Amino acid sequence: MAVESSSSHQFMGRSRQSFLNQDISPDSSVKSRDWDTTSRWSEQSNPEIVSPSTSSNWKHTHSSTPPGNRNFQKARHMQWVFQLVDVAEGLMAKMYKLNQKLDYPEPNTFQFSDSFWKAGVIPNFPKLCMHITKKFPEHPGKLQLERVDKLGLDSLYENVEAYLENLEPWLMPHQNSLILHAFMDLFCAFVRVNLFSDKVPRKMIVQVYNLMHTMLRSGRDYEFYHRLVQFIDSYDPPLKGLHEDLNFVSPRIGEVLEAVGPIIFLAADTQKLRNEGFLSPFHPRYPDILTNSAHPMRAQDLANVNGHRDWVLLGYLVCPSELLRITGIDIAMAVLKENLVLSLYRDECILLHEEYQLYVLPKILESKKMAKAGRAKQKEADAEYNIAKQVEKMICDVHDQAISCAEGIHRERRILLKQEIGRMVLFFSDQPSLLAPNIQMVFSALALARSEVMWYFRHIGVVSVKSKATRIVPVEIDSSDPTIGFLLDGMDKLCCLVRKYVSAIRGYALAYLASAAERIRFLLGSPGMIALDIDAELRNLFQQVIGCLEKSPKPQGEHVSTATADLSDFRKNWLSVLMVVTSSRSSINIRHLEKATISTGKEGLVSEGNAAYVWSRSVDELEDQLSTHACVKQLYYYRQHLTVVFRNTMFGPEGRPQHCCAWLGVASSFPDNATVSVPEEFLKIGRDAVSYVESLIESIMGGLEGLINILDSESGFGSLESKLLPEQAAIRMNHAAKVAMPSSKSMKSNSDLPLPGNESEPANRDTIKMLEAAVQRLTSLCSVLNEMEPICILNHVFVLREYLRDCVLNNFRRRLITILKIDRDLQRPSVLESLVHRHMNIVHLVEQHVSMDLTQGMREVLLSEAFSGPIRGLHTFEKPVQNTGTAISIICDWYLENVVKDVNGAGILFTPIDKCFKSARPVGGYFAEAVTDLSELKAFVRLFGPYGVDKLDGMIREHLTALLNCIDTTLRSNKEYLEALSAHMHNSRERDYYLKQVHELEPLINFSIQAGQALCFTSLLAEAAGQVLDANTPLLFSLLSDFTKHLPASLPEREDIRRLKTLTNTLGVTTEHDIALVNSILLDMVGVGDVTWGLLPYLYATCMTSNIWNTSAFNVSTGGFNNNVHCLARCINAVIAASEFVRAERKELERQLLSQQQSNRNGTELKELEAELQNLEGITSVEVNIKASMKIFIKCASTIILQSWSDSNRSPLVAKLIFLDQLCELSNYLPRSTLEVHVPYAILRSIYQQYFENSVPTLVLISPSRRHSLGIPLSHVPSRNGQFYSDHTVESGEGATSSTLKFAAQRKSPLLDLESSSDADIKPIGGGVRLSGPLDYTGMRKVSFLDTPSSDGTSGPSPLRRFVMSRSGPITYK
Repeated sequence: MAVESSSSHQFMGRSRQSFLNQDISPDSSVKSRDWDTTSRWSEQSNPEIVSPSTSSNWKHTHSSTPPGNRNFQKARHMQWVFQLVDVAEGLMAKMYKLNQKLDYPEPNTFQFSDSFWKAGVIPNFPKLCMHITKKFPEHPGKLQLERVDKLGLDSLYENVEAYLENLEPWLMPHQNSLILHAFMDLFCAFVRVNLFSDKVPRKMIVQVYNLMHTMLRSGRDYEFYHRLVQFIDSYDPPLKGLHEDLNFVSPRIGEVLEAVGPIIFLAADTQKLRNEGFLSPFHPRYPDILTNSAHPMRAQDLANVNGHRDWVLLGYLVCPSELLRITGIDIAMAVLKENLVLSLYRDECILLHEEYQLYVLPKILESKKMAKAGRAKQKEADAEYNIAKQVEKMICDVHDQAISCAEGIHRERRILLKQEIGRMVLFFSDQPSLLAPNIQMVFSALALARSEVMWYFRHIGVVSVKSKATRIVPVEIDSSDPTIGFLLDGMDKLCCLVRKYVSAIRGYALAYLASAAERIRFLLGSPGMIALDIDAELRNLFQQVIGCLEKSPKPQGEHVSTATADLSDFRKNWLSVLMVVTSSRSSINIRHLEKATISTGKEGLVSEGNAAYVWSRSVDELEDQLSTHACVKQLYYYRQHLTVVFRNTMFGPEGRPQHCCAWLGVASSFPDNATVSVPEEFLKIGRDAVSYVESLIESIMGGLEGLINILDSESGFGSLESKLLPEQAAIRMNHAAKVAMPSSKSMKSNSDLPLPGNESEPANRDTIKMLEAAVQRLTSLCSVLNEMEPICILNHVFVLREYLRDCVLNNFRRRLITILKIDRDLQRPSVLESLVHRHMNIVHLVEQHVSMDLTQGMREVLLSEAFSGPIRGLHTFEKPVQNTGTAISIICDWYLENVVKDVNGAGILFTPIDKCFKSARPVGGYFAEAVTDLSELKAFVRLFGPYGVDKLDGMIREHLTALLNCIDTTLRSNKEYLEALSAHMHNSRERDYYLKQVHELEPLINFSIQAGQALCFTSLLAEAAGQVLDANTPLLFSLLSDFTKHLPASLPEREDIRRLKTLTNTLGVTTEHDIALVNSILLDMVGVGDVTWGLLPYLYATCMTSNIWNTSAFNVSTGGFNNNVHCLARCINAVIAASEFVRAERKELERQLLSQQQSNRNGTELKELEAELQNLEGITSVEVNIKASMKIFIKCASTIILQSWSDSNRSPLVAKLIFLDQLCELSNYLPRSTLEVHVPYAILRSIYQQYFENSVPTLVLISPSRRHSLGIPLSHVPSRNGQFYSDHTVESGEGATSSTLKFAAQRKSPLLDLESSSDADIKPIGGGVRLSGPLDYTGMRKVSFLDTPSSDGTSGPSPLRRFVMSRSGPITYK
């Protein structure tokens, strides 16, 4: 590496002499030697990555020009320039990689980390290596290294070949090939190489390498060792050698910097750029003119202003004497006050002002001192002294000024570029035909924007030391500056416009070149040119230039896009012309040509040729120009800061989410940073670019989710929906009614319930503005992501539309799981449905701006969250392995645990009248009726469909299976006692004995009630599913319903018919839901239907002796009991009926099996006919058996109830009778006439009449009435002496007056209008005499249903007389 630096330095020295003293042509010996050197570099280059400008302009020089021609020699000098620029770039690439490998050492301070020694480049002998480095430039052989580290030296001798092999690639010139494009950049590249070399431990490398070389070569030094030592010593520090070495070109550098001064001042004057319209497509003074031709050349110069700034910073740094020029202070001041660091290579920088104060300021002070000494003798010295004094003050003051003002200057410039580029994008999008004439202005805007973006990231985290203080001051760079996103987005859009209209630009350029050829031909034939003595060689070059221009294709109509031309020959020839006319040996120079041709037109010959050269690049090098002016590939080295700024600005108050495409697009240029000299960089940079894109995509999708969730929140669209809820209207109506009552207390204001439209008031518009801004950002972001082209990095392709789809659907899935529960409890299905609809409306809003069907994707998400397995009765495939159904599992688990099983003991009760479950206390955040109402279950069905219904039904089915197994166990454990009970049912003593022997009665009732509760829930679920199916797919519902009605009845049922019945039962199409469900369960159980299950009616009849009836109370408003005993009736009906079906089916299977074993003596048709007849007989017999079993249960239960009743135990009697009546109403196989045989209807009618009368409001009567004093018992609670007391009784005595409370029913009861009733019917009640009434049954007196009242005056009217006369009541009997 040091060899490379030395060779480039020697070339600069030789070129210095040749260019200044001997013109451009060097000595022949020097030429041959340098040509060999450059050939060596070319051989080691990779031709695939050579600069297009270099290859296209110079690759055919040798073949097109004879070797002896002077033009060939001048062209070859240009090739040397490009080669040396490549060498400089390759050197910096290797040094950059070496610095990375060595963990960025600090050679000047001798501070090396552990990673430095473990990198494998320098031998891991710190004492030895540090010693020879500190003694540099002394020869290592003279340092007596054995005294420093004897063991290390011995180890170095043993492994010297391996160490030498590791170090050699970093010292020798292998694999150096890079791209740089212009001759003037050679100076900057040369300075940067030397400045960068100071960051590499070159002293240690050279010393250690030579030490190991001497070990292998018997003490002989490396052949370039002494030259390297001399070179490093003379460039230690590098600026010291640069000052001495470049002193001969200092005047030329000063002239160049003075020449670019006006462009520097123009670029620094933001106000002038804005007012004069240098970056505006409009004319600055005539806005109606839709093209700006006021500053065409200035626009072209602004495109190179970034390079000009580097020339100024580096030129004055290595040639400080040029600051003493008159304009030097102003030019340096304009650039220094805007910059704090100077970029060397990639992200390697030096502190600019510290370097100026260390190396430039001493030179200025020296000049000042010399001028002060000669000021008395020469007037020029006095002026030089004053200038030196001003330069000194400028260098001292500009540092502090840069720290305080640089960020503000660049922020103002970024704002200007943001505005101008935004106008450009709008203007050229609307007027694309004007893009081609203003293409140079577009390049200038791109270059300035690129410069500002790179400045911003290079200065993030920079820490500088103030010149007048010792404290360290960090540069304040706002990491949330939104202008960076605007600039990147504007650059991306301008590049897209250029690429979109490339054919139009190419056509315009070709048309310009055609006219330029005519003008150049005209200028060459002008009198001024004829008067000049132009030699044949130069005239031949001019003819070649015109020939190349005339050979360029002429675009016509639609063939513009296909017009491609290689104009590299034209540019090569024109550069050859410039090389000739700029040579001091040429008799014709640029000034002669301009004077000879300027009078003939607006532009001279040289100006026309330069303009043609510029426009020729728009024909075949347009993409290269875009890469030059808009490439931000070096942002790769600031990708961490890039990510931070992106996240801070993208979704900030001034950010634009649609800029994300530009932030992502920069990653596609990251792999261009890879160099051939470091092959492993390509994959590393590619991986880092992929990681950067993935990180940004994650942030973008996170922002997209955030926007959707903001709109989906309660403060978003939820706040608008909540103003239209019916509950709020009801609350306001109640509030208004209470306020209108004069006696009502003062009510609090309903300020927390704003009226609809309240958000439109000026004071409340912030919410609407926030929602509008969120909607605008969401839609614009989706539009941009939908239209963005795929990002290709290596073999990775990122399609943002697919990421958007996945983001929306995954967010919906997460949102669905989140809203399922509220405060660790289940959300109401109706609320959940409204939230899902709200989210879907937002997704529909997104869907309008993307070319994808997101609605179908959301349906798939809902399906995946509802699907947990195939539907029973419909699907035959196995459950897939994939994990689905998370949401439905959460809901079903909650319903099963909290409603069906009631594990929390919330007192869940099923209310038949309301068709829902109610609870004594909240189940989580709601009462049970809020989540089990039919409307809530319908919302559940609409959300999760048949899969959700089947999942919940299947879980309840498993629960029912466990309960039925428990019932089976209890039945079989009591088989002996139940058989004896059935045989002695009419013997009261034996019956009572065996009733007491039946065990596990309370668990049986508990299991049966739970089973009945589960049947109630599945019935509600099936009804809800049926209603939803009928509402949404009425044709399918009617098809299933009609098909179910006409299904052939058979025993046993065919498999397909059974599956269809299971499906229709789940979807609420069938009527016998409970029996069908229990039947499907019992069919899978072993032993069901045998002789033991025939004792099931007797088992349930024994339940009438349970203690549960002591706490049972009927509630008229719910139609059930307070402890869910009415669910026992549902279980009894379903289990008895289903068991008979199972018994009959299994008997039929046995019969068929036996018939198949018999010989086939009859025909097939006769067999089928007999089978059908037996099938019909079997179904009829099943129904008969079910009725018989139910009749047995009613008979046994009534006997147990009435025979166990006595005066001392009457409390559970009413509940049991109501239970039997509910069972008759529930079962299709148990008519009420069966119950009438054992319990007269009059008793039940009386019971219901009293319950219904007690359910209406009460009025206090002042005087008693005969009609109001019947003393109907309202509750059946025994007193201490065994008597029953009514809720309202009549107290009698001498002179005593009684008042009675009467329940005024809304409909008049005929029970109270009997004409035969009189005041004498009410008699005083004795201590041991109970009240007569509908339950006047004892063992001594049996009352028939048509019993007539007794004529005995003492006994009073018959208690059944009023029921005989009554024909109305809550129950109608047929």
